[in-house]
Amino acid sequence: MRIAIYPGSFDPLTRGHLDVIERAARQYDKVIIGVGINGSKKPFMPAEFRLRAIVASTVHIANVETESFEGLLIHFARDKGAKVIVRGLRATSDFDYEFQIAMANRRLSPDLETIFLMTKWEHSFLSSSVVREVALLGGDFSSFVPEATHSIISEFLSLPRIN
Repeated sequence: MRIAIYPGSFDPLTRGHLDVIERAARQYDKVIIGVGINGSKKPFMPAEFRLRAIVASTVHIANVETESFEGLLIHFARDKGAKVIVRGLRATSDFDYEFQIAMANRRLSPDLETIFLMTKWEHSFLSSSVVREVALLGGDFSSFVPEATHSIISEFLSLPRIN
């Protein structure tokens, strides 16, 4: 079975992420969306909201699974039997960072390949940080995220805040 990992924080999932997931799912027998949990970062939404948004937004893709992980991506990939890491690129500006990470992963785990998929042109401007800013400032972010993700972000934003 050809298993690929698509890692990220997905904070939140965008239409660009979904585009990459759908295309990767056509190329691999199983795609595991790995939601990275980094204790030193303060996410926009807690992991449980991000996981719910991804599961709800990918329900139409039979060979996709979603789970969170902590620690090194190469360890998560090894535990899942994956031989491929899928990374999405929006523009050439993403490539420098992604190249460094891919080379580090190759050094740590030479049998693990990184495959880059360019998102569709219409999603090339999208980033989770753009979605977060628009959502937090009360703008209409519905065209930036899958419908299920929009509902979950809206639910999250309606929760009382503790400062």
